[in-house]
Amino acid sequence: MADVKEPVLSESTASEEPESKENTGLNKALETYRKLIDRKDLVEPLTEKEQGKLEKRIKEIEQREVIEKIVEHDIVEIPCEKNKITIGPPTLTRFEKARIMGARALQLSQGAPPFIQIPKTARISLDISMEELEKRVIPITIRRVLPNGDYQNIPIDYFEK
Repeated sequence: MADVKEPVLSESTASEEPESKENTGLNKALETYRKLIDRKDLVEPLTEKEQGKLEKRIKEIEQREVIEKIVEHDIVEIPCEKNKITIGPPTLTRFEKARIMGARALQLSQGAPPFIQIPKTARISLDISMEELEKRVIPITIRRVLPNGDYQNIPIDYFEK
């Protein structure tokens, strides 16, 4: 029985296991990325130059720092200086327009006084709210928020028409 040898773990395999566990998600993501770029069902396979670019891009992704700890952040208001909008486009987005018109149409339908002369073509409160928005007479401020919680309050007059 002295002839039976017990298997010995080498140091390299023991150190590779935790690393592979940490990077399992990254490795899966990179493999999926490689499959998407290097699709075999396309008419032409990747050229050597394209394959080199793919490998270079994957190495760049592997070198990125993985942030595991979330740092506490105090939410800050970004001031509007000299009519400058720093968050988002300089115009109202379609979602902001829809939200403003819907809220104002609800106010008008519940008896709020209009800010403009009611046009003869207006049939419903939404038509009036659309006209008010076009003329920028609604006293409203848009709050745009960044993913970290910072925000900017923008008066409706600052937006381009």
